[in-house]
Amino acid sequence: MSNGQTKTNVILIGAGIMSATLGSLLKELVPDWEITVFERRASAGEESSNEWNNAGTGHSSLCELNYTALQPDGSIDISKAIKVNEEYQFSKQFWSYLVNSNRIRNPRDFIVPVPHMSFVQGEQDVTFLKKRFKALSDHPLFQGMEFSDDPAELMEWIPLMMKDRALNQPIAATRIESGTDVNFGALTRILFDYLKSKNVDIKFKHQVDDIKRTSDGSWELKVRNMDSGTVGRHTARFVFIGGGGGSLHLLQKSGIPEGKGIGGFPVSGLFMVCRKPDIVAQHHAKVYGKAAIGAPPMSVPHLDTRFIDKKESLFFGPFAGFSPKFLKFGSVFDLLTSVKPDNLVTMLAAGVKNVSLTKYLIEQLMLSKEQRMEALRDFVPNAKSEDWDLVVAGQRVQIIKNTAAGKGTLQFGTEVISAADGSIAALLGASPGASTAVSVMLEVIEKCFPQYIKTWEPKIKEMIPFYGVSLPENPELMHEIHTSTARSLGLTNGVWEHEKKTPVLT
Repeated sequence: MSNGQTKTNVILIGAGIMSATLGSLLKELVPDWEITVFERRASAGEESSNEWNNAGTGHSSLCELNYTALQPDGSIDISKAIKVNEEYQFSKQFWSYLVNSNRIRNPRDFIVPVPHMSFVQGEQDVTFLKKRFKALSDHPLFQGMEFSDDPAELMEWIPLMMKDRALNQPIAATRIESGTDVNFGALTRILFDYLKSKNVDIKFKHQVDDIKRTSDGSWELKVRNMDSGTVGRHTARFVFIGGGGGSLHLLQKSGIPEGKGIGGFPVSGLFMVCRKPDIVAQHHAKVYGKAAIGAPPMSVPHLDTRFIDKKESLFFGPFAGFSPKFLKFGSVFDLLTSVKPDNLVTMLAAGVKNVSLTKYLIEQLMLSKEQRMEALRDFVPNAKSEDWDLVVAGQRVQIIKNTAAGKGTLQFGTEVISAADGSIAALLGASPGASTAVSVMLEVIEKCFPQYIKTWEPKIKEMIPFYGVSLPENPELMHEIHTSTARSLGLTNGVWEHEKKTPVLT
């Protein structure tokens, strides 16, 4: 049964942080444009953006060791760390703009200051961390980073991790107070509430079944109301596919040549969670370690302070899992139906090249709770099984594509795929994902609306002062904007404005 056809300027598929961000940017730039959102779930931010389905770290390379690669000559390449940090600054500046413009009332509803730390064990990794610290701390974006290999000082920084630790090998950590914990689920809901107030038409429980090009160059979507079963036809000049793991199928249905030959590999995540106040009170930081040899970058272990529903908890993980679903609430046939004639060779090549990843995932799936607790005890030596619960997080779909490195290369990152004429764009991939949403959505705007950029640039710079600015070449401006942004978001000095939380041992 069909219920007719409607037209709009922009269609956003998926009510996650990416669509929320792109919609908010466009509403600031062109308030009169009509925007429609389709989401298959009953509310915003239920999939990858949900606070229980992601790590909640404002990824800015302050603690993530996999963003700073050790080179064959012994030097540290910090280029990716700088790029990710700059991208996160864009996000914080846009959020600050929304707070100052009264679009967001209370930033504490989604962002709080939490120190970011890196922690390593063993002489080789301590040497690496020292080099990393020296390379980063000389850069203006990483001012304030501290290094320590003194167990007594580390006891002050991370008492829960140091209590009962056998000091039979060198250990070291870096710390920077300006890190954050971000509730991306809450932020997504806040942004969609704002979009709704701006007359954006948000249709929950609506599934996009098909998408095709029309004769006039616009896009027609076949959309099914999941309650009534009715099918509607909706057209727009621009479509953004921001449906998390579900984006790949819709990109394939669009038929654009840029989407040919791309595959996806789903990976699920599991975390150990502690909600006991006496234990949670002993740790106040996001502490990232090094991935085990042979493990993929997405498996970097970390012990995180999290704020969800205004309650504090500790997350440890991730442990990898496997499901053929591309979304947490997806279909077990997602992986199979994503294999097409144009990406079959790519997918087969990926299978051959990633035998070690397959072995790793099988090993992870076989882990018992006690084996997961043993991994946790590398961070928290006296962790007790009864204090920690296992939580299944969201699905991530890693991009598989042909690159200069060869056919079937597994990509660990976020990527925008857009048509040559800019009429449609899709977001694929995973981490750093949500943290860099503003930067990624600005990339979508630049690719898809180049004819408007010159007109929009003054407003973009009002919202994101770093836009078009080289931060290393403007350290004074960077410090000024960073201070202003921190004040707007309640992140002054990297701690609570009214109190500094000091962890205590019990």
